[in-house]
Amino acid sequence: MISPLFDSKFLAREKAKAIRRDLVLARPDAAKHAARVFMDKIPVSAGQTVALYHTIGDEINTGPLAAALHDKAVQLALPVMVKKKSPMVFRAFDGSNLIEGRYGIAVPPEDAPEVIPDIIVVPLLAFKKNGARLGMGGGYYDRTLAHPDYAKALTIGYAYGGQEDSSFPVESHDRALDWIITERGAMKAG
Repeated sequence: MISPLFDSKFLAREKAKAIRRDLVLARPDAAKHAARVFMDKIPVSAGQTVALYHTIGDEINTGPLAAALHDKAVQLALPVMVKKKSPMVFRAFDGSNLIEGRYGIAVPPEDAPEVIPDIIVVPLLAFKKNGARLGMGGGYYDRTLAHPDYAKALTIGYAYGGQEDSSFPVESHDRALDWIITERGAMKAG
């Protein structure tokens, strides 16, 4: 096992966490602007299912986006980690009745229906213009996005514009995203 002092992904994550901490303070209105950019650039129709993430820590807040999608009669979903080292599932979410899930993250209850999202909004620590994403290191999103059930979903990284970083390492199992949405604008990956 590589020592964290020499692990380039570990070091990239630590750098990205510090940058994101600063961005949340510098851009308190970023979530509102990112939601507007998302709604302007991503084609979303009533009846589609969009999986968001429940914002934790200094991730860009998905609350304004959830409200905008709800107004368009979109079915919302949240990811649920059913067991370690497995893909997540997505459960329908109506804005209420959340319970505490794994790692203290709020999730829909077990009786909420599982859904297959048309669009999956993904949190991140850093991104590249080509859609590469640096996550927290658990591999949950990489395993989930590689799962055949979610292969057709449009994947969107949701972040602060200042989280762009072309220097972090990318491995063969890291799944690139289709779009990156920030408060500054939208980037189609590639």
